[in-house]
Amino acid sequence: MNHSYNVYCDESCHLEHDKEPVMVLGAVWCPKNKSKNISQDLHTIKQKHGFDRKIEVKWKKVGLRKIDLYKDFVNYFFDNKDLHFRCWIAEKQGLDHPRFVEQDHDVWYYKMYFGMLKIIFSPQDEYFIYLDIKDRWGGTKVKKLRDVICNSMYDFNHDIVKHIQIMHSYESELLQLTDLLIGAVSYVNRNQSGNKGKEELVKIIKTRSKYNLATKTLFREDKFNIFRWTPQEESNV
Repeated sequence: MNHSYNVYCDESCHLEHDKEPVMVLGAVWCPKNKSKNISQDLHTIKQKHGFDRKIEVKWKKVGLRKIDLYKDFVNYFFDNKDLHFRCWIAEKQGLDHPRFVEQDHDVWYYKMYFGMLKIIFSPQDEYFIYLDIKDRWGGTKVKKLRDVICNSMYDFNHDIVKHIQIMHSYESELLQLTDLLIGAVSYVNRNQSGNKGKEELVKIIKTRSKYNLATKTLFREDKFNIFRWTPQEESNV
């Protein structure tokens, strides 16, 4: 193996009947040997704004009162060459699971997760994946996700995906950064408005990424990569 990477994953609007038009899956990744220093830098940003490390930076908390903290998190991402972001916007309207053999919403969800992660992976490298713990994740489902990923890449010995672990987002500044970026993409794609703090943060992300957050980027975009999936593309995942 040439390099080792940590991959921090989160999601928004994954439930089948939540009446949201899209599900957004995303990941921030970095070299494994840089993750500790990056986490410390993000911790320092919290301290700079008078917050304890235990305070979570989360999209749902974004508002004008703490906007400088959130801005610094976002700008740190764009300024750090070791950090990368990939997200997968999946349109849920028009889903037809029965059309596919042995597919339900969970199976579809695993397919989407693999679609989001697959261009991050290189067969010459190894990856350690961290998932924000939610009701969805338990030991059986984590194993299922790993099996789907590894089988799809013929990684039967787990040489590429070395480890998948669920953890609380308050334990990881990098998971919190992932939540922030996914939240911004979801805000745009759900056509939300009215929160001036969130809209200010979205504007910064659009400016720095040079993307509108609603359409797919170039496949090889390495810093801020977006893919938009529709049910018509089911056979291409």
